[in-house]
Amino acid sequence: MVDTNVADPKASAAKSQAGAILEVRNLEAWYGESHILHGINFDVRPGEVVTLLGRNGAGKTSTLKSIMGMIGKRTGSIRYENNELIRMSSDKIARLGVAFCPEERGIFSSLDVRENLMLPPTIRSGGLSLDQIFDLFPNLKERLSSQGTKLSGGEQQMLAIGRILRTGARFLMLDEPTEGLAPVIIQQIGHTISRLKSEGFTILLVEQNFRFASTVADRFYIVEHGKIIDGFANSELQANMDKLHTYLGV
Repeated sequence: MVDTNVADPKASAAKSQAGAILEVRNLEAWYGESHILHGINFDVRPGEVVTLLGRNGAGKTSTLKSIMGMIGKRTGSIRYENNELIRMSSDKIARLGVAFCPEERGIFSSLDVRENLMLPPTIRSGGLSLDQIFDLFPNLKERLSSQGTKLSGGEQQMLAIGRILRTGARFLMLDEPTEGLAPVIIQQIGHTISRLKSEGFTILLVEQNFRFASTVADRFYIVEHGKIIDGFANSELQANMDKLHTYLGV
């Protein structure tokens, strides 16, 4: 089992010597008076797919939103490519090459597929062209003039992911990308994540679907009550199945 030392930020910092692209240390966060994150510590290395696992309400989505600057009150440290994000606004974080795809997808009903894809600004060079996005998601090319919310749930998820790929962001945070989707679409999302990893993207994934996450992730962190309580590599998955049953009820 990977010794994540999740309760010890100094040990966790030593672990990141291999060159983490994202380092989260002692992250605390609040919604109003509600204290929701209680000292989150973890790393993501370049080119990895890292998955945050946990039950509903554990703090997984709040962790992504805190990284993206979408939660007002945060303390601790969030470093991306050696830039401290903890007091940075969301638009400045996005310009560093960080992108967030929310669970609710954020598709604009008044815009068609092309308009939804073209809406976000380009923040860095190297973003995918429309043709490259259509290569990943052929359904979108067929529905180009359709209203965004007229698409199926799977097509809306493809659109939400395709939209952030166009911007040039290389660090992608995907929140429950398989939620409510048919198995064939889940399989396509999995192939897309694997392909993006092979092309050098780094992905931080929030999932409740552990079986899907196990097919794409390099490492896993378990979130419970606003803390990371365990972590291990994909190669150690079978040895930790009993723990996962306890943590997740899978």
